[in-house]
Amino acid sequence: MAAELHQRTLSELAAGLEAGDFSSVELTEALLARVADHDGELNAFITVTAEQALAAARAADEARAAGNAGVLGGLPLVHKDIFCTRDVLTTCGSRMLENFVSPYNATVVDRLAGAGAVILGKTNMDEFAMGSSNETSYYGPVRNPWHLEYSPGGSSGGSAAAVAARLAPAATGTDTGGSIRQPAALTGTVGLKPTYGRVSRYGMIAFASSLDQAGVITRSSADAALLLGVMAGFDERDSTSIDHPVPDYTAALSESLDGLRIGVVKQHFDDGLDAATGAAVREALAVLEANGAKLVDVDLPNIDLSVPTYYVVAPAECSSNLSRFDGVRFGHRADNPEDLFDLYCRSRGEGFGAEVKRRIMTGTYALSAGYYDAYYLKAQQVRHLIADDFKSAFEKVDLIAGPTSPTPAFRLGDKVDDPITMYLNDIYTVGANLAGLPGVSTPCGFVDGLPVGLHLVGPHWGEEVLIRCAHNYEQLTDWHRACPEDFS
Repeated sequence: MAAELHQRTLSELAAGLEAGDFSSVELTEALLARVADHDGELNAFITVTAEQALAAARAADEARAAGNAGVLGGLPLVHKDIFCTRDVLTTCGSRMLENFVSPYNATVVDRLAGAGAVILGKTNMDEFAMGSSNETSYYGPVRNPWHLEYSPGGSSGGSAAAVAARLAPAATGTDTGGSIRQPAALTGTVGLKPTYGRVSRYGMIAFASSLDQAGVITRSSADAALLLGVMAGFDERDSTSIDHPVPDYTAALSESLDGLRIGVVKQHFDDGLDAATGAAVREALAVLEANGAKLVDVDLPNIDLSVPTYYVVAPAECSSNLSRFDGVRFGHRADNPEDLFDLYCRSRGEGFGAEVKRRIMTGTYALSAGYYDAYYLKAQQVRHLIADDFKSAFEKVDLIAGPTSPTPAFRLGDKVDDPITMYLNDIYTVGANLAGLPGVSTPCGFVDGLPVGLHLVGPHWGEEVLIRCAHNYEQLTDWHRACPEDFS
């Protein structure tokens, strides 16, 4: 029995636990064994919390025996190492925080644990979530389970690789410009970014505060619905959290697609899109159309400005957020500084990697006297134009669809020395972040043996219809059930 547990989705595991087919301890032991066997070749984990996981699994089994099982009672998960976890290392993939043990839990961690989830460990990520390939991590690159010489995407690459390789059935992630959806597309998993303000950011180490949003990477949209129902909701400790009703995301999963209007953005099928990737996405749209959805061409005239807008706004906010890491209060501290200036310079110079330094410098420049109006203020004005374009489109359609990434996964090292090319990996996803909209990527095919993702974007608070559409597509195809051969 244990040998096949890793192939089950979160929803299937929940049903098995409820039926008594296996215990949470058996399930947890089986997955921890897989982590021990396979993570050496993937580098998906920074920390494995085996002792805590087994203790939580035993507690979950006892609660179930007493009739008090939570919604996620006994189900194993992993957390991206950007979420503070009490008494566990929280590094954000950086040397700056390599010894930081958090004294408190992020709200996301608390809510999942409160529902009975078992946490297997913390996953690798691009340093401070800055990257699209999981190569900027202080702990080394994560490898794609579909081809170990290829990137799993970033910044939530460790979470995506762990789920794709069946080391965990689900994972948390964060998405600032596509960092859940892009790695989901490149690893053949489902990645959900909720509406900005839907899930609390308390205890989630900040990159760009007006863009960051917590979400999940799973093996199915039904699993994403299950987790979002637990994670979502107002949190008074987070000033960006919005008090908006949280529906039962699982209740309407199987409702028909009849009459659903799906907008197809013409700018997302331009010359920058790999032809084979575009063909796979077009085929996925045809499947949705054949099953009741109506495809409508939509125009987002300012969407091509999303990447340059993002790479002014995000670095500006990161330069502010990361100023707290100065070698004085917490974080890496240089040895034997000569004076305060030397302490600041060497602590930050040693603690931060090249990509983080690049973005801090870019953001500081954009916010500096004489340049604020020319760069940051202008970027915020364009951001409003992009948001208005989406608002106009959603007056005509219920969802917007297109590719998640312009290409399948690329080889590790291919783009690491070319930041601009790397940034363009998020060209189809950053618009949703700038507008604060929910988005999901679900597997829709393969190109040269590497997965391709279908990207769906909904209006504010539109997660319910978004997940329903993705779920319906998954019932009509089996791409989401494909498993890398070496991890089957």
